Amino acid sequence: MSVYFPQNKQSFQAGEVALVGAGPGDPDLLTLQAYRFIQQAEVVIYDRLVSQEIMALLPNDCQRVYVGKKQAEHRVPQDGINQLLVDHALDKKKVLRLKGGDPFVFGRGGEEALFVLKHGISCHIVPGITAASACTSYVGIPLTHRQTAQSCTFITGHVKDCGQLDLPWSTLQNSKQTIVFYMGVKSIPIISQQLIAAGRDKTTPAALIYKGTTPEQRVYRSTLESLHETVIKEAIKPPTLIVIGDVVGIFDQVELSNIGYLTPQIS
Repeated sequence: MSVYFPQNKQSFQAGEVALVGAGPGDPDLLTLQAYRFIQQAEVVIYDRLVSQEIMALLPNDCQRVYVGKKQAEHRVPQDGINQLLVDHALDKKKVLRLKGGDPFVFGRGGEEALFVLKHGISCHIVPGITAASACTSYVGIPLTHRQTAQSCTFITGHVKDCGQLDLPWSTLQNSKQTIVFYMGVKSIPIISQQLIAAGRDKTTPAALIYKGTTPEQRVYRSTLESLHETVIKEAIKPPTLIVIGDVVGIFDQVELSNIGYLTPQIS
């Protein structure tokens, strides 16, 4: 039983599992290693946020198993996903677990890898570009910027079953810290209220990035205080990344194109 890390170039063997990060949607952001495993897959167990362009890279005869999740709506529970990985591997298939973003960033990749390993099955771990890094870059928001933001925190915005979002709010008050919330659209009223109560200025710049890095990408600029109003006004739905901090306004004085290519405005 072993874990094969990215630097290893062993081929994908029958009876193994590969946890592969598909990135935020744009197929150009796949790593070469991710592409290599995608091309060899015999069974793919994939999430809702894996783009159709990436799915099209799979072999034609690859068996596809959809296990996508929405908030409070899980097509297949996590225990079932874990068992699917093991069952297909024991059937001597090359099992690709394809996940949006990075498997180890709010992707439950650690849980799945542990379950597979405990059943004596080898597991390749293939990182992907996480949404916070890619989506912000594509709309001209640097996560850190000298003298503006010296740190960045990634947080899941999912509330608990009791409706609470239990976070160490007092540690998020530093104005030189960028905060990125994944899966937090429905929690925005709580997020805004708690951050302001913790000491964040209500006029702190904020951005909502819908379907970042894809042709459907949209970015909505706001402030911490006005985030909920912006969501309602623009009818913003998941998947949307929330970015809070002064870095949101770094490029306000220049004109940017929509996706991944920054060009100056010509006058």
